[in-house]
Amino acid sequence: MTLVLETRALEKRFGGIVAANQVSLRLEKGARHALIGPNGAGKTTVINLLTGVLRPSSGEILLDGKEITNVEPHDRVRLGMARTFQINQLFADLTPIETLGLAISERLGTGTHWWRTVGSRAGVVDEIAELLERFRLVDVMQERTAILPYGKQRLLEIALAFACRPRVLLLDEPAAGVPDAERQEILATIASLPTDVTVLLIEHDMDIVFSFADRISVLVNGEMLVEGTVDEVSHDPRVRAVYLGEAFDG
Repeated sequence: MTLVLETRALEKRFGGIVAANQVSLRLEKGARHALIGPNGAGKTTVINLLTGVLRPSSGEILLDGKEITNVEPHDRVRLGMARTFQINQLFADLTPIETLGLAISERLGTGTHWWRTVGSRAGVVDEIAELLERFRLVDVMQERTAILPYGKQRLLEIALAFACRPRVLLLDEPAAGVPDAERQEILATIASLPTDVTVLLIEHDMDIVFSFADRISVLVNGEMLVEGTVDEVSHDPRVRAVYLGEAFDG
C-alpha cells in the first residue's frame, strides 16, 4: 500500500504543557483511520498540526512522501489535504449551492468572481449538483445556511472540504452536537466516501468509529497509547482502562 500521510515524532509544547508528545502516525492510501481518546487527549492539537494551524515544536509531517511541516495551511489544501472543524466554519448567509460554487471556483482560481464561474461553466454546475446529491443536500440547496438543521450544516461542511478534491480528508468530530435523528445520515454519508480518499476521523461516538474505521489510534495525554485494528483496540486492556475505568496491571 502507498503511504499518503505520515508524522514522525510530532511534538507541540505550550510553555510547560506538552499537548502532543512524540506522535507518530502512518496513513495508507484509502485508509479509514480513526483517532480517538478522552477529552484533553490532544486529538484536535494533532489535527491542527497536520493542517498547519499550529506549527510543531519538533517532528515532521509528510504528505505523499514530501515534508510539509512548515507549509502554510492554504498550500496544504492545494497539495491535497482538507479538513472539517468541531465547530462549523460556514458562510451563514450563503446557500449550499452558493457555498459549493465558491469553493469550486476558489479551487479553479476564479474565486474573486465565482458567481460568473458558476453560471458560465457547465462543469462547475455539474460538480455542484454531484456534491449536493452525494452529501444529501438537494432538499435544502436553496436555503440559507444559517437556518439549516444542524445535521445538514455538518454535511455541508464535509461537502465543502470534499469540493477541494482532497486526497486526505480530516474529519474533526463530524457528528458532534448532531441530534440522534440526524446522525444516521452523517454516518451513511461518511461511509460512502470514495475509497481512493484517505480519511482520518476524530470522533467521540464509538458507534461511528467502529462502523467506519479499519484502524484506530488511541491518544492519551498527548501520547499514542495504542494503534491497531478495531478488534485489537476494542479488546486492549489499556484502552478499556482509559475509557471504562477498568484496572490495568501492565
